[in-house]
Amino acid sequence: MSAQREMKEKNPWHTPVTIIITVIGVIAIVALVTVAVLQNRPLPQKYKYGIVLDAGSSHTALYIYEWPAEKDNNTGRVEQTYSCKVKGPGISSYASAPLKAGESLSVCMQEAKQRVPGRRHSQTPLYLGATAGMRLLNSENSSASDKVFQAVEEALQKFPFSFQGARILSGQEEGAFGWVTVNYLDDRLKQGLETKGALDLGGASTQISFVSDNYDGSESPDNAVTFRLYGNDYNLYTHSFLCYGKDQALRMTLAQQTQSGPGTINDPCFHPGYTESRNYSVLYDSPCVSDRKPQGPPANFTHIGTGDFQQCQEVVKRIFNSTHCKYSQCSFNGVFQPLLQGPFGAFSAYYFVMNFLNLTDTSIPLEAVREKLGHYCATPWNQLKQQHPKVKLKYLSEYCFSGTYILTLLTEVYNFTSENYPNIKFIREIKGSDAGWTLGYMLNLTNMIPAEAPDSPPLPHAGYVSIVTVIAILLLVLFILSLRPLWPRCSKRPQIV
Repeated sequence: MSAQREMKEKNPWHTPVTIIITVIGVIAIVALVTVAVLQNRPLPQKYKYGIVLDAGSSHTALYIYEWPAEKDNNTGRVEQTYSCKVKGPGISSYASAPLKAGESLSVCMQEAKQRVPGRRHSQTPLYLGATAGMRLLNSENSSASDKVFQAVEEALQKFPFSFQGARILSGQEEGAFGWVTVNYLDDRLKQGLETKGALDLGGASTQISFVSDNYDGSESPDNAVTFRLYGNDYNLYTHSFLCYGKDQALRMTLAQQTQSGPGTINDPCFHPGYTESRNYSVLYDSPCVSDRKPQGPPANFTHIGTGDFQQCQEVVKRIFNSTHCKYSQCSFNGVFQPLLQGPFGAFSAYYFVMNFLNLTDTSIPLEAVREKLGHYCATPWNQLKQQHPKVKLKYLSEYCFSGTYILTLLTEVYNFTSENYPNIKFIREIKGSDAGWTLGYMLNLTNMIPAEAPDSPPLPHAGYVSIVTVIAILLLVLFILSLRPLWPRCSKRPQIV
């Protein structure tokens, strides 16, 4: 026993002081590691969300956007995370049954409720923008338009989002926000690159928007829009042509061919062998053509296709009035347009029509594009139906007209030539986001939504450095004290003289 006690006394690790020092040292090391881990762990990224409903003339689509809550250069990096196409026609088609307009949105809105995190529902702005279809309805029957909006608003207010209202976008807004979308998705705004013009074609209207060095807004100031994004100012020319979307343009060409109230028309914009009975009242049931309805026509007329591209182009040209212009230069109907400049992105119906016709490659010479369209339009209707059995007949029958209309609009009206036609790029989406006005609107809206402060580490940097320094000094002192039992031995060593 005495030998064991003597060994214990001689072993410095068995002394109470040493044990206390060891315990304190272990605690200090654990504390140091814990503080370092907590201070340097990755911080979760916080996101905000926005929902935009695009109520177009032919259908409605819902888009969900997401951006970092703390933003970047005061502008959120907005990305589309989800889209949902509402079943049924556009809300303007529900003028006689407005409640159905609101009901039609419920499926996509339930999807949005699931896609946006619940904790963010009350902070997520929800916006419905109606475009040319509702512009036409409002001009024809403002009371019906108001009832549709009332039904839509009541339906949307039932969801847990921050509803910002439903309204009709002006054509200028639609064109300008489409321009923002195209340039934002191409990173042209951030990088200060040459901006890209935007060409949007819907069912009831068409928009053109671009930045031109020779346009300062002094000539036709109504077409001027100024944007400030990512610290840069952009002076934009934009114009929207109501009634010149592809569906309403088709009505106008048919109205021109039925001015005398005939029982049959031979239409070069439809395929040989195509025959359809059309109702006069339905054809002229639009503000774009209602004032042209012939007096006392029969109830119906027979619509016969002849499939001649060149004649079709002549028919299309007649709906554009290029005879007067009070400015230095115009596109049509007396509307000022500066010289085209830079690349252009063409989306919506531009893309869908040209993609079906396999004509999205703009490196193909214009003459070759015309030849391909001519060959397509001359294809017999029965042969075409066999080649595309899954395409809805209404859409299939109109592609010859739509393709001819697009080419005529671009080359004869907007004045694209064989030299700058390759500057056009037909696009459906860029980097996973649909091209259109909704993302540009959402991006603009984030400028007005306050940023959140990013999550920060538990300690400020100075506090973290101080704590680490104190713990390090404490460990050094404890280490020196742990060597104390060895000090007498070092001092008792014989000195060599």
